[in-house]
This record gives sequence, C-alpha cells and structure tokens, in this order.
Amino acid sequence: MEPSWLDPSWLSALALLAVALVVPAGMLIGARILAVKARRDVATKFDTYECGEEPDGAAWLRFHPRYYVVALLFVLFDVETVFMLPWALTLEQLGAVAWVEMLVFVAILMLGWGYAVRKGAIRWQ
Repeated sequence: MEPSWLDPSWLSALALLAVALVVPAGMLIGARILAVKARRDVATKFDTYECGEEPDGAAWLRFHPRYYVVALLFVLFDVETVFMLPWALTLEQLGAVAWVEMLVFVAILMLGWGYAVRKGAIRWQ
C-alpha cells in the first residue's frame, strides 16, 4: 500500500509548493549573483530620491491614523466580498440553509459597519 500523500491530487499540491519555494529562492539567488557592485560608495547614494526631483521638506511625514483606518475597513469589506462570490456561484446547490447563513454573515458585517460609523471611523473631515 502506498502512502496517502502520493495521491495524484496531493502530488499536484506538492509540485505547486515546490515551485512556490524554488522560484522566489532562485530569483533571490540569481539577483545576488548577477548584482552590479559599485567600487566605492558615493554621497548621493544615501540621498532621498523622489521621482528624480529634489525633495521639498522632510521625507518622513506623519499621516493621520484615519487614513489607515479607512484603508483597513476597505480591505476588510473587500475580503468579505471574496467570501460571498463562491457562495453566490453555488447558491442553487446549497439551498435555503445557505441563505440563512449568508444573512447572518451579512448581519454581522453590518453590525461592524454600524459600529465603525457610530465611532466616526468613516467620517471624512
């Protein structure tokens, strides 16, 4: 009896894993080997570079946390959409139970959205 990991479906997954590990490692090793090295460091190497223009003011600026909160909320609701797509495509096979489960899922999402609105996380000033 052969081991269960030799099943063809697992072999394809193992091949994908091997490719996912070997390709990036090969690219990193190749970049290291083929890298062009400067003979000496020049002062401009350590200057801030902004699209070929001389920077105006400090390169490090503080951004208001609201930008990050809005970005996180966008990512959260975007990922939830990814969960809804397979559900919508297989709705006929899933039946009425899937409708109830998705209603609960969307209700929890709306509770979170309502909380964010109530706390002012989405209000743009």
